[in-house]
Order: sequence, then structure tokens, then C-alpha cells
Amino acid sequence: MAEKILKVFLDSNVIISGLFSDRGAPRLILDVLSLELPVLKAVTGAYNTAEVERNLEAKLPAALPAFHSFLSYMNLEIVPLPSRNDVKSINGMTAEKDLPVIASAIIGQADVLVTGDKKAFLNIKQRALPFKVLSPAEFLNKFLPDFLKGCKKVR
Repeated sequence: MAEKILKVFLDSNVIISGLFSDRGAPRLILDVLSLELPVLKAVTGAYNTAEVERNLEAKLPAALPAFHSFLSYMNLEIVPLPSRNDVKSINGMTAEKDLPVIASAIIGQADVLVTGDKKAFLNIKQRALPFKVLSPAEFLNKFLPDFLKGCKKVR
């Protein structure tokens, strides 16, 4: 029986933090996802990629080519923008600006949404979502040991 693939939805802040830091949980997550392990799939939304581009354009436009290279290198599944009905169905769950992120994670059938935005996402009602919402460190603490167990030692 084939192992289930864990779909990991990356929020914009995790992508930005991971791209521009050479250490820390967001960077480690990007590094692990770039290994293309058969049990992991990186997912984000078109809403998130637009948010990253908008932030880079405003604060660090020279980094846009690196971001575009990252997108192709990571082989991220990018979920299309959610419809108004998709967003409307979860209205009131969190701040309005963050609803498209949650809707995108639902559409993308994510198992986990990884975000550093503790205020907006980590306090929403988990029982109403088909995925877990975890900080980058929580994601690594919960899942990395299992991924490492599956790796064989190289001598």
C-alpha cells in the first residue's frame, strides 16, 4: 500500500522568511520540501504568490527573480484564486484579508497549513477546518522526526 502524501500549504510569510534566511524553521521547511520526498507535497495559493510578489516589489524588487526561480525549483502546486463563494463560505473565521489563504488551503486539499502569522491563523477554530494550522516550528517538531525515520543512513 502506498504511503499517503502529506500536502503542506505554505503561507506567504513562511515563503518569504525561508527565502531570505539561511536558518530557522521556515528555511528548513523549504529545504526539506525541495528534496522532493515522495511523502511530501508543497502547496501554496495564487493569492499567496501574488502577496509575496507585492511585498518584494515594494521592499526588495531585486529579489523578484530569485522568487520566480524558487517557484520553479520547488515544484510548488499553486492553487488558483478562490471564488467569492469559496471565501464567503468561511466568512468570519479570521480577518477578511486572510480568508483567501484558508480557502486556497481547503481547495488545495492541504493536510497542514504552515504559517508564522500567529494572530490570524493559529487561533482559529481547528474543528471547522479539514487541515491543521501549525507554526513552522510546530510543523517541524510534529513531522520531521517521522520523515527522518524513513531515511536510510548513508555510509
